This record gives sequence, C-alpha cells and structure tokens, in this order.
Amino acid sequence: MATPDPNRGGCEESSLPSEDAARRSEESRLGSGESRMSSWESELSSIQHSLKFVLTLREEFVCPICRGVVLNPQQSSCGHIYCFLCLQGLLDSSPPSGPVCPVDGAAISPAEVFQDNCCKREISGLEVYCTNSPACTSVVTLRHLQEHLSLCQYEQLQCCNPGCRAALQRRHLQEHLADACPHRVEPCPHCQQPQRLSSIQDHVQSSCPEVEVDCPNSCSLKVPRHKLTEHGESCPELHVDCSFKKFGCSVQDKRGRVKLHEDAAVNRHMLLVLRSNTHLEQQVEVLQEEALLMQPELETDSLLLAGLQKKIRPLLQQNNSREHIVSAAQRTLSRQEDVLSTVQLDVQQVSRALGPGLEELEELRKSLDAMIQEVSAAEALREHLGALEENLKHHSGLLDLHAAQLCRNERHLQELQATSYDGKLIWKIDDFRTRREDEVGGQRLCLSSVPFHTGTCGYKMASKVYLNGDGEGRGTHLSLYVVLMPGDFDALLPWPFRQTVSLSVLDQSGAANHRSLSFRPDPASKSFQRPAGESASNVAVGFSCFLPLNKLETPQNAAYVKDDTLFVKVKVDMAGLDPL
Repeated sequence: MATPDPNRGGCEESSLPSEDAARRSEESRLGSGESRMSSWESELSSIQHSLKFVLTLREEFVCPICRGVVLNPQQSSCGHIYCFLCLQGLLDSSPPSGPVCPVDGAAISPAEVFQDNCCKREISGLEVYCTNSPACTSVVTLRHLQEHLSLCQYEQLQCCNPGCRAALQRRHLQEHLADACPHRVEPCPHCQQPQRLSSIQDHVQSSCPEVEVDCPNSCSLKVPRHKLTEHGESCPELHVDCSFKKFGCSVQDKRGRVKLHEDAAVNRHMLLVLRSNTHLEQQVEVLQEEALLMQPELETDSLLLAGLQKKIRPLLQQNNSREHIVSAAQRTLSRQEDVLSTVQLDVQQVSRALGPGLEELEELRKSLDAMIQEVSAAEALREHLGALEENLKHHSGLLDLHAAQLCRNERHLQELQATSYDGKLIWKIDDFRTRREDEVGGQRLCLSSVPFHTGTCGYKMASKVYLNGDGEGRGTHLSLYVVLMPGDFDALLPWPFRQTVSLSVLDQSGAANHRSLSFRPDPASKSFQRPAGESASNVAVGFSCFLPLNKLETPQNAAYVKDDTLFVKVKVDMAGLDPL
C-alpha cells in the first residue's frame, strides 16, 4: 500500500549570497575601474569585427551590443556577456531609470556585474585565420594573433622613410627601403654625407661643400664650395682698393691691375705720403701753441692746490686724535673679552659637574624617541593590517559569489543531462553497500534522484529511496517513493495528479524478473495537489516495504544488486494525459 513519507520535504536549499556579500559586490571591479583589458584584447579592438574564426563563433561569445567577438567579457545578472568597453558605454548612456539588457530587457545592476574569466579563457583559445588570408594561411589562437601579425610576412606596413606614403607587405619592405623608395637615404657622391635621394640633386647644386664651383669673380679656376672665402683672398679678378688709399689714392680695380698700379705709381704714392706727413707736422705745431697758452692756467691751479693742502692738515690732526680714542675702545673691548672667557670656563666647570645627570637625561630622551617611533610603526602596521583585512573580505565576497554561481550552473547542468521528458526514470545507484552502511550508521537517511518530467511541459517528479528501509520497513526492507516537485508549467496542468505510477527494481541477470509495484493516486491526498511553493516539494508517496533486504541482495532467480550497483525504474502511465 502506498504510504506517505512524513519526513520528506524540499531537497537542497540554494546557497544565496548574504547581505554583506551583496554590499561588497557593489565594490566590484567594473564600478571601481579595476577591470583592465589584456594587452592582446586592447590591440584587437580595432579589428574586432573583421576576424575570421576557424569554427563558427558561438552566439554566447558575440557581444549583444557591438555584435563582435567579446573582448574582456563581463557577465551581468541576467547571464548575458558583454565587452567591457561596450558595457561601460551602456552604463554611461543609460536613462535615469537604470540600464537594461538589450537582449531580454532585464535591469542591469553594476554591483552584480563581474568579469567572466572562464569565458575569457575560452575566447582567448579560439582559433582564427590570419587577417592577411588567403595570402597567409596561418591559423593561430586569438590571444596570439597580434603576436603573429607582428611577424607575418603578408602584413601591410607603411614605409618608415619620412615623406613616403607607400604601403606594402613586410616581405617586400626591405627591398623597397634599400632600392625602390624615392625617399631613402643615400650618401652624397661628393661629400659622402647621408642625404634623402629626392634631395641629393638640390644638395649638390646648392650646399655640398665638396662640389667644385665657378669663382663668383669670373676667374678661370673651379674651387670647392667650402674654399670660396679662402680663394677670395687671392683671386686676381676680385676688385680691391689700392693699399695707399689711406694716404689719398682712390684707385679701385681687379687685384692684378691694382698690383701693376702700385708698382707703376711709386712716385705719386711717395708724394701722397709726404703731403700727409707735412699735414701732421702742422697739426703738431698747433698743439704746441695751445700748450703754451694753457701754461698760466696750470700755474693758477697749482697755487689753488697748495691752499687746499693747508686746510687739510688740521683735519688730519683731528683724525689722528680720533684714532687714539678708537684704540682705547679696542683695549676696553679686549678686557671685556677676557672677562667673557673666564665666565665661559666657569660654565664649562659647572657642565662637567652636571655631566652624568645630563647624559642620563639624554639617554632617556633617546629612549622616549625610540618608543615613539615603535608606537608609530605599530600604528602604521595596524592600519595596514586593517586595510588587508578589508581587502580580504572584499575578495572573499567575490569568491562566494563566483562559487555560488558555479554551484548553480553545475547543478543545472547535471539536471539537464539526466532529465527525461517521457514520464520514465532509470536511476543508477552505484556504491550500493557503502551507501547502505552509511544509512545504517545514520550518516545519510535518504537518496534522491534527479528530476524527470511527464512531458516537455508536464509534471516534474523525482524518486527517493531508503536502502536500509524507512518507517515500518526500517532495517528489513528497501523503501521506495516518488514525490511531486514544483514545475515551470504547474499553472497549466490539471490537479490533483491522477496518473498511475509504477515503481520497479530491475533484474540485471537478463531474466527480466523485475520487482514492480504500482499505485493510483488518492485525489484527496495533499501529496498529489499542486506544490505550494517554488522551493518546497510535496510529501513523498510510495512503499516503505517495497522489497525485503534478504531478497534484494540474494534473490533466487534474479540479480538486483550486481557490481555493487542497483537500478530503479519509475514509470508514469500517460493514458488520458493530454500534452500541452
């Protein structure tokens, strides 16, 4: 007979972050600006939308904002992943009501955003074709693409010579720089100084110091440009003045002709020199006459100087008497200095007498300074420890959030892998003897299966087993139950649950001697009503004395436990149950 299990309720409680952890999460790296893009991610942001992946890019790796591959992925509370820069832009430009997810319209809280390092590792390992394909056939991981492009022979590069706008592949760059670039640097054929090829001709024609040029004075010689000044000092075609110009000769002509003029006009030049000397003699005579006229004035000035000297003598005498007074004052000052020295000696004697006490006072002062320094260091260490403790709390909160999310994801994945939707459950229970011994010892009273469904939108159910028995079957029988769990489509299903349920322990010998019992639900029982809450299952219903333990382990014509493994089957009669 079907009996309820009064001890059965909801299974595991989901682990929720505490209020303190929620507050700490508000100091997440996105909000505080601590999230940083890796160097390879920042370098790829300019070619993010032109990347070609070897395998089709999974939709969860595509940013819903920019529609490119996600760089520095950030996950929001709704589970969607965005580029760090895209999410920052979304948060900065959000309306006063707050940012919302562009995919499902869910509200985004910056405190619940975290960097998805797992997704980041997966994306960084994706294989992409070189951006220079098909010329380059290399395939590299995304995080190594920029490193490959820095060496790829098919990468387009700008010529590094100033003024050259040519862009060509890396494999052709050296040849271009050495032979083809019109802006490359070549040595001047005359002075060997490095010059840009496009300006060598101008350099030769206008500024090269070693190029031989015509003399600017039209002489027949060609002179290196840097020696033109030196050549000008001897060029026969240069126009110069006669060397007797200061004596009145006004001849100016080419250097060669001026030389012939100087040789031919010696007499004339001598006359010019004599005329100049005569003029100088006349000037000397005039000066002498002026000196004779100034003689009486000099005598008068001498008499005036003698009178001034007579007046100065009394003043000098007064100065001598004052010097005597100053000497007396200096002697008095010297005596005062002697008295001061005596006082200083007395002070030194007193200091020596007080020496031991002063030394002890100085040692006490030094000890006090050392203690103050130690107290300051201890206070600084205490503040540092407090900061480290706050940092540890912050990181612990983030770790708790990540661990809770990972636990939920793993549990959801296990349910998805094992869930059936045809009203049948085949449950494999391994380590049978160890689990039964644990039940006997009171360590674990019940085992629960993964949920199964009567259809895609059907009832959600699970099975429970007591390997050492439950209720009146404890210690003697295997107890087997089934329980209704809260489902996503309960509001659309008929209640109470009315389908016949068969529970079986399967024979593993191949003889198909399965042990099966069935029950039809009692519509009045609360166990078959709609589950009251989202986290609480109904009371389990089944058979506390399903199969004696001695027949379970040592049956005559069957093998229920084989290789320490037991198989349980649950089947719901789907007759009369219309699918939604």
